[in-house]
Amino acid sequence: MAVSGRRDSAGVKNKNDRSADLIFGVQLEVTSKLLDAEQRKLRVLQRELGQQLSVPGLRRQKEIDRLQVNISRIQVQFDQLSNEYQQAALGVLKRSNRTRKSSRSQPAIGLKQTPKTRPTIFGTLAKDKHPAGDPRRQSVGPQMTALCHMFQRAGDGYGTLPVVDENDALIFQDGNLLAGSVEALIQHLVPTPHYYPDRTYIFAFLLSSRLFIRPHNLLREVCQVCVFQQNLADEHKVNKDALGKFGPNIIQLLSEWTEMFPYDFRDERMMKHLKEITQKVVRIYPDLRKEVGMVMHDLITRLSGLQKYEELLSKINSEAAQRLTNIVPTTDIVQVCPTPLDLAQQLTHIELERLTHVGPEEFVQAFAKENEMETNYSDMKKTSNLEAYVQWFNRLSYLVATEICMHLKKKHRVKTIEYFSHVAKECFNLGNFNSLMAIIAGMNMSPVTRLKKTWAKVNTQTFDILEHQMDPSNNFNSYRSTLKAALWRSEGAVEDRERIVIPFFSLLVKDLYFLNEGCANRLPNGHINFEKFWQLAKQITEFITWKQVECPFERQNHVLNYLLVNPVFTENSLALASFECEQPENSFEKERHKYLKSEAGL
Repeated sequence: MAVSGRRDSAGVKNKNDRSADLIFGVQLEVTSKLLDAEQRKLRVLQRELGQQLSVPGLRRQKEIDRLQVNISRIQVQFDQLSNEYQQAALGVLKRSNRTRKSSRSQPAIGLKQTPKTRPTIFGTLAKDKHPAGDPRRQSVGPQMTALCHMFQRAGDGYGTLPVVDENDALIFQDGNLLAGSVEALIQHLVPTPHYYPDRTYIFAFLLSSRLFIRPHNLLREVCQVCVFQQNLADEHKVNKDALGKFGPNIIQLLSEWTEMFPYDFRDERMMKHLKEITQKVVRIYPDLRKEVGMVMHDLITRLSGLQKYEELLSKINSEAAQRLTNIVPTTDIVQVCPTPLDLAQQLTHIELERLTHVGPEEFVQAFAKENEMETNYSDMKKTSNLEAYVQWFNRLSYLVATEICMHLKKKHRVKTIEYFSHVAKECFNLGNFNSLMAIIAGMNMSPVTRLKKTWAKVNTQTFDILEHQMDPSNNFNSYRSTLKAALWRSEGAVEDRERIVIPFFSLLVKDLYFLNEGCANRLPNGHINFEKFWQLAKQITEFITWKQVECPFERQNHVLNYLLVNPVFTENSLALASFECEQPENSFEKERHKYLKSEAGL
């Protein structure tokens, strides 16, 4: 029986195991998918390198060096993901055989549980786009009208619009774009002197089009449509007056592309097409030279920021790897950052920095399947920032478990557990659900939950309430309700700290993965299923809103450095440390302890 905030060790251990299984289950699914993606990249790179070495005429040393560097980089990423996957899988398999009990009811804390529709930066995209009236299905030619006009005319059945053949048309129903051929969808993206695509369409199409056409090929097609429709092939015969607003419109489209998906332009082919079309437009519209210069400047700034961030990540990973050679603890997190609120704020710094650099297209690219024999490495989908964010969750979970298990004295372990409970509460209050989930996962790892004598002394009242709020059962229903409340709070926020919403990232990735896998990209007639793309875009626009928030808290570099590079125990090291804290109690634990000591050479 639980007494005055202490928990019955055996009963709560089973409850914790259940939560850990589900939380780490999400991590396992996402990590395994990322592993598959890394393996595909590695095989393509190795094939390219083999081709270079086997054909004497192609022995270009720079190209070979480039491929070797890329293979080394991908191999390091693969090894890291593989190691984390194996460690987490071992823990889940051990826990999965235990008896589980359901969670008891706990009072809610913190956020008002009132879900409310949240507007997005893309306006109508996240709203119900089904106006009142009888359903109507209409074939409409691309570039005939913007989607916002479609919504207004939906009740009239587009009476003033000509009907065209469905093979060359976009299919609308009740003002919603349902489907269309690739050619029609591309044409609908291209502006004219009298037409500009709705911004919701631009985002949804540029986001999901990469499932069936590579970005550099799409931009090339857009440029070709522009040249053909506006007769730009011979610039000496171009009538600027007849072109009207085409010049400003195409520059605006390119500006939005570079703003929404700047990482596309890390591809030299994208930059080549961008420079060609903008130079052509500037020769016709000299007054647009300044605007084009601003577009290019902003793009270079974004790409430079990304490059610096990735270099920083590489430096952090290298330093963390070097410190693994000496994992004897000389201090702990409580000494480094005594105040739980301060640690929660520093965790939020890391979360927002990682979140900010994840491109929206990475969610789509992470699980896109490609024919390895028909693609080059330069065309492979890049998802390094998404991978880094998933790795951060794993690191934080292991850091929490390490901080608890490295103390030989029980009173220090009790203090550390209660400290992290308060940190988790502060993360909850800040809207930092990713760090909150990582802390809960770390405290629920088997090397921690088996410490019965330690838990018997812990006041778990705060942690129990948080666990209930983040209960992963019923597809994380409690968490999803809490997230809606955080969105509601953010919408009416007055202070910057109230605008923070950091979701359980791996669950967001999993949701998008199953949305992508559960719906076909194409309809039976070969048309693109745009209903699916609306749904993908709708979910990812909320992510864009979350990542635009700037962290309002002062940085404490010594705390950030500790969180990012301080050594963490592996699964086996954690188990050994746990057995040092409290001796094995049954035959399974005794055998396990004996095996681990043998493996470690002790």
